[in-house]
Amino acid sequence: MVSTGDSAPAFTATLGTSDHESFDLADHIGEGPVVLAFFPGAFTPPCTNEMVAFQERLEHFEDAGATVYGVSADSPFSQGAFREEHGIEFDLISDMAGDAIGAYGLEIDIPDLGLFDIANRAVFVLNGDGTVVYEWVAEDPTNEPDYREVLDAVESA
Repeated sequence: MVSTGDSAPAFTATLGTSDHESFDLADHIGEGPVVLAFFPGAFTPPCTNEMVAFQERLEHFEDAGATVYGVSADSPFSQGAFREEHGIEFDLISDMAGDAIGAYGLEIDIPDLGLFDIANRAVFVLNGDGTVVYEWVAEDPTNEPDYREVLDAVESA
C-alpha cells in the first residue's frame, strides 16, 4: 500500500466521459497538489456523498492550487452520467483495468453487491514532485474522509 513519503505510482486510465480520452497521472504532476479520491462505485450513497462533498469544497481546493480527481472502476459512461446527475465539475477517472487501484493497493471485494476488485475509499494528496504527502484509507468503505484534513494537507503541500 502507498504511504506518506512514497513517490506516487504513475498510472494511465480513461477520463470518465463518453469521449474515452486517456488520462496519464504523470502529465499532471508538477502543476500543483493533486488529490486522488478513490471510491468504490458511482451512484452508491456513500460514494455520491463523498464526490458531492468534494464538489462543494472544490473552490477551496482550487484556491489552494490543487486539482481533484475521483478514481473508480466504473465505466467512463457511468462516470459521465454520475458527473452530470450530481453536478461534479472535477474529472473522474475510469480505472476499469484496475491499474491505479492495484498500484495503490486498494482492491476490495463487496460480494453482497456483486462487486470485485473495486477501489476501497481512499484519498491521497500528492505534492508538485509527485510525493504522497497525505494518505487516508477507509477501514470501512462506507466511511468518508475528513475533508478539512485533506484541504489542510493540500495547503501544506
